[in-house]
Amino acid sequence: MNLDHLGLRPKPEEEELEVKKRELQDLEVRLIENELQLANLKGEIATFEKLYLKIVGVRYVELDEIEAQIAEFLARRNPGNAKAQATAKEARARAEESCSGAAALAVEGTNPFSPSPTLKGLYREVARRIHPDLAMDEADRAKRQKLMADANQAYENGDEAKLRAILEDYESSPEAVFGKGLGDELVRVIRKIAQVKRRLSEIENEVTQVEKSELFVLKVKVDKAAKEGGDLLRQMALDIDSRLADARDRLESLSTK
Repeated sequence: MNLDHLGLRPKPEEEELEVKKRELQDLEVRLIENELQLANLKGEIATFEKLYLKIVGVRYVELDEIEAQIAEFLARRNPGNAKAQATAKEARARAEESCSGAAALAVEGTNPFSPSPTLKGLYREVARRIHPDLAMDEADRAKRQKLMADANQAYENGDEAKLRAILEDYESSPEAVFGKGLGDELVRVIRKIAQVKRRLSEIENEVTQVEKSELFVLKVKVDKAAKEGGDLLRQMALDIDSRLADARDRLESLSTK
């Protein structure tokens, strides 16, 4: 409450509440932007993964399958050779792992991840209103976590309609209405500050983990090569094609003996 018109100083708790509100506001702006940057990073990595699978991954699937067939052929030829049996089993497991999920991802669209300003704005608003670290209790947090997960998926898919629906559904929910009261509000703000700081630290760790991943490291190399006029993924594909040709020849040679 502003008491200036009465010539009275604000109570200490009122002053502290205003200070904490400003701190929270600054942290929330930072949190929303960091969440957006993380979502962009994950979207770019997901798009790159699909491109990698389409150009390189499918070739590895075929190569692993042929190598598994070669190992199995040798195992059948040497039924008493424990090493040959183990090699065949490992090769088949590797081939099945390579194949699992790769084909479906490879045929999906691989357009560059390029969110529109409208999509970014919707995501910021969803994060501002729905972010789990702004929850009042555990039940509210659980609901917000589910909604944010849906929002992240919608953002990655470029689905503006889904983001709008998530925001509209939450805005009309009872959880969007909060009570007031100086003491309770001060406690809520302090707890929200702690939650936001914790989430900022988590985001920083998530970004670090993504940037340490093999996929991210490869993407950096691919992007660097592209800037220099090269096509690293295509070169990798050509290298695998050479290995595929050798593997096919070997399998055919074994089959005709």
